[in-house]
Amino acid sequence: METAQTTRKDQRRDSILAVASEVFGEEGFQAASMSNIAARLGGSKGTLYNYFSSKEALFEAYIRESCGRVGSEIVDFADERPVPEVLQKFGERFLDRTYSDWAVRTFQIVIAEARRSPELARTFFDSGPMVGHDRLSEYFRIAKARGEIRPEDCGEAAWQFLGLCRIHHLEVTLGVQSKPSSEAIAKQVAWAVEMFMMRYGAR
Repeated sequence: METAQTTRKDQRRDSILAVASEVFGEEGFQAASMSNIAARLGGSKGTLYNYFSSKEALFEAYIRESCGRVGSEIVDFADERPVPEVLQKFGERFLDRTYSDWAVRTFQIVIAEARRSPELARTFFDSGPMVGHDRLSEYFRIAKARGEIRPEDCGEAAWQFLGLCRIHHLEVTLGVQSKPSSEAIAKQVAWAVEMFMMRYGAR
């Protein structure tokens, strides 16, 4: 049974993660410090260590919870409409979140830290991209069993569809292109769906 103390502890933890996300986003992982986060939070550094054993542990928790929240917003395949319609809806939500300021900045931070802290990169990959891939793969397996698509390898097909959607991800991540409009995203996804169905659609 949840107690008032448990609720306050959870709320405090959520507050820490919210402030940490701001600091990491503004300063990057290396420049950010537990002292900076504590100062902005309005508490002591000791309070942070009561919840997270290190800056790495705090960043890992931030990655896991943020990716989980984003994943729940875009990954929903409890839909019996035709595959192209399901993929269009999924693709638009996927790109909208992928090109968001949060996602772009987080990806930049993870890439910058990947060599020094490969475990953080693995956490990001497992909590974000891999979750979306696995759920899309499972949807493809169901659609294949219904005779709607015919990929030889549903896991590989999932990576291929995500890749078709993300052809401008490099430009956006590098800052040489701004986030595409909703109309441009819809057009990009429609092209990806068409290409995917040309290759894997039932005949």
